[in-house]
Amino acid sequence: MKELLLGTNNKGKVEEMRDILKQMDIRLLTPAMLGLEMEVSEDGDTYEENAALKAAAFSKASGLPCLADDSGLEVDVLDGQPGLHSHRFTSQPGATDADRRNYLLKKLQGKPRPWLAHFHATIALAHPDGRVRISCGECTGEIIPDERGRNGFGYDPIFLFSGLGRTMAELGMDEKNRISHRANALRKAEEMIKELLDL
Repeated sequence: MKELLLGTNNKGKVEEMRDILKQMDIRLLTPAMLGLEMEVSEDGDTYEENAALKAAAFSKASGLPCLADDSGLEVDVLDGQPGLHSHRFTSQPGATDADRRNYLLKKLQGKPRPWLAHFHATIALAHPDGRVRISCGECTGEIIPDERGRNGFGYDPIFLFSGLGRTMAELGMDEKNRISHRANALRKAEEMIKELLDL
């Protein structure tokens, strides 16, 4: 069975990626499974650059084809913030997901609602021979001031899906992985995965 490394140490992302790609006849590995301990500096100017940096670095270190992503939440009234800096949105050392959500909500206080927003995900696939392929996906909604739901991670509890009336954290894994930004990007990437792995 062909192997593909998931270039992330984020357990939530690993769980989502495994679920979305479960129909493919491939073995998905994580850095932990390989004893690979590394952090890649996400200092690119775009989602594409950051995703490609991570995928290429993990691929080179492991000698395996690698899939990595960079994603972010973009809020219209904040001119697209937090965007690329979604995971580093607060300068507070050791900030948690809850800290980042609270910081975002503080920045939105006094701004007119609805706080329209979208999640963006860019998937990069890197091969040890240097080939890199890119795929993108989005989902739209709005930010709400009160957290709802216990699933997911990051900004999920305050991101209300357009037309659903539920936050991303109120969705079950199956439903989220049909309509999320990461799911949309990964579905588009399936043919690229097959090409990269010679399936």
